Amino acid sequence: GLPGVERALELRLKLVADAALAGLPNAGKSSLLRRISNAKPKVADYPFTTLAPMLGTVDGPDGRQLTVADVPGLIEGASEGVGLGHEFLAHLERARLLLHVIDASEGDADERYGVIDRELAAYGAGLGERPQLVVLNKSHLDPEPAPFTVEDERIVAVHRISCATGAGIDELKGALFELCAAGV
Repeated sequence: GLPGVERALELRLKLVADAALAGLPNAGKSSLLRRISNAKPKVADYPFTTLAPMLGTVDGPDGRQLTVADVPGLIEGASEGVGLGHEFLAHLERARLLLHVIDASEGDADERYGVIDRELAAYGAGLGERPQLVVLNKSHLDPEPAPFTVEDERIVAVHRISCATGAGIDELKGALFELCAAGV
């Protein structure tokens, strides 16, 4: 026979999901995935508990299902590869909707939103234009809700929730199904 062709390939796995959770470390992304889906990610009260992307299936009241991806927390500079940012951001590329999870108990939700939004835009791949549902988590920790005043056409809804108590979770799931069914 003839000599064969030799080639080196690098393959990258990118999760396919209806929605993906994005946010700073310890914002409650894994807690939210655990609360709304069948997934059982590790949850702890320290940053970078999640070290690898995870998928969960969310069951709707009418038998429909959605797939939601949880990626490790993003930090400033993630778009430049800081903290394995490129590996994590790549998993967001195939999601139709981003759930931007913010720890509302720490105040300055607008700035926290801005940090991640700038990283999404700097990374490219259309993440800067993707529709976003903002989730203000840990509402049970602060009786005076942190204001969220960002006005952006990409933000399709804002929900205040508590993964610890379950407050607002049903409304969030309803909105998630409604938005994904509408083709957002």
